[in-house]
Amino acid sequence: MTLHVIDRVAVDDDGEGDAVFCIHGLGGSSNTFAPLMNTLSHFRVLRIDLPGSARSQRAEGEISMQRFTETVQSICSRLNIARAHFVGHSLGTIVCQHVAVVAPALVRSLTLFGPLMAPPDGARIALRVRGARARSEGLTGMQDIAVALVQASTSTDTRQHLPVAVAFVRESLLRQEGECYGRTCEALAEAQAADVQRINVPLLLVTGEEDVVAPPQAVRAMAEKFHSTRNARVVLLPRCGHWTPIERPEECARELRDFLAAQR
Repeated sequence: MTLHVIDRVAVDDDGEGDAVFCIHGLGGSSNTFAPLMNTLSHFRVLRIDLPGSARSQRAEGEISMQRFTETVQSICSRLNIARAHFVGHSLGTIVCQHVAVVAPALVRSLTLFGPLMAPPDGARIALRVRGARARSEGLTGMQDIAVALVQASTSTDTRQHLPVAVAFVRESLLRQEGECYGRTCEALAEAQAADVQRINVPLLLVTGEEDVVAPPQAVRAMAEKFHSTRNARVVLLPRCGHWTPIERPEECARELRDFLAAQR
């Protein structure tokens, strides 16, 4: 594995072959996709830590959806990626959609875990409140946020039977610096939906049956909005919350493997 640091943004670069570009969600990092790496062994896999998150917390400048989208495009250009399969989780699924709209030649397919087009109004308010707390209270605030989000965003089965998954989610959140996490919350609160009617690539949407961020009914409705609906597949994972690749890694890996195999 090669680590690239481009304009203070960290990118892991693994393997050879067709490119797969992975974009994590709020409170996540490149490690969100670690459970899928064996499935992607025949690809060149790029996993970014978005500006303001994980190893890229020192990235300077505004944190916004436009910044994320432009950063992904810039990294692809710098690393000679002309075309890639894009894989996103949560906030990262919004970034994937925007990249597919503004740079359609770059995107071969979209695999979206815990997908959403934009936060609903209630979620926007909650994100701003959470962001303000993270910024003002620092580590103490992040501790309380992590405890609350583990409870709200993972499934009952995960909390009862998968302690390693619970520990991963908690640690992922606690490793975020409060100021940068708060700014990322605010960026997500301001996010607008991409014009998905302009996206015409194969599409895989995967969510958990207990996902309160990307509930099944919302994901089904989302799929209907894409121009490429005929190429879309929606998968609902039982006993799973919002952290799909972490809570149900084997199922996510299987769906991703089969989906990418169909694109060859």
